[in-house]
Amino acid sequence: MTTGASVPAGRSLVFDSGIGGMGVVQALRDLLPALHIDYLADTALFPYGEQPDDLLTSRIVSLLVAACERLQPDVLVIACNTASTIALPALRQRLNIPVVGCVPPIRWAGRVSESRVIGLLSTSATARRPYILQLHRDFAPDCRLITHGARRLADLAERAFLGEAIADSDVRHELTCLFSQPHGGEIDTVGLGCTHYTFLMDAFERLSPPRITWLDPAPAVARQVQTVLQKAPCSSAPPRPGRLLMTCAPQDSARLEAAGQRLGFSQWDVFAALAPSMVEA
Repeated sequence: MTTGASVPAGRSLVFDSGIGGMGVVQALRDLLPALHIDYLADTALFPYGEQPDDLLTSRIVSLLVAACERLQPDVLVIACNTASTIALPALRQRLNIPVVGCVPPIRWAGRVSESRVIGLLSTSATARRPYILQLHRDFAPDCRLITHGARRLADLAERAFLGEAIADSDVRHELTCLFSQPHGGEIDTVGLGCTHYTFLMDAFERLSPPRITWLDPAPAVARQVQTVLQKAPCSSAPPRPGRLLMTCAPQDSARLEAAGQRLGFSQWDVFAALAPSMVEA
């Protein structure tokens, strides 16, 4: 396997509606330690699952075209299942850089499941989207797919990322909603259909029934970024500190800064408040 050291130290922009994409950032740090990472969270409209698709698509495209113009990444990473499922084609039409998306790991689950009953934990909006049914038909048609659209898990994951202790009862309730469905006791593999859920993986593994295989797509996204960077020309501009950007100020900036520092971000800023001079190479 090719190591991250053979990949030019390019620039990436990782995008999510909140902090869920930080799991992808961690996977990128592990695989590609020389990669420059900027992070943009559309916190002004979090959670995306509660917004209509046409509004979201227009907003995501406008926001990311502006962000790419300012930050000049070599690759854009959409570390958000909702944004990936509705906006990837439009983004690829508007941008002249590679765009890597993140989709629920139904194909992966279909490859590894032995019972042929697979589970998906996602937001309620992702669970409702026809895209999920299409993934199931295309990549795991011989499996029974059981989904749970959990509105609260993304909020719990954000709190966990910021260092707050999450009650087992809150996580156990959502797991029960998945495994108590008809045929839920036959599930042997569960995919994470929301990048936020990475920060609850320890609790999922500890509180779920025994012998469940949990699939987090973040490492696969990082490997795809590695592949893209091996093929695409990378910026030769001098390095600058990676930026943690948000579309509105967080409620608890101190905890956000502490959490961001663990992943190499020294400070946060509001994206709309950035002057051009602040983001030049």
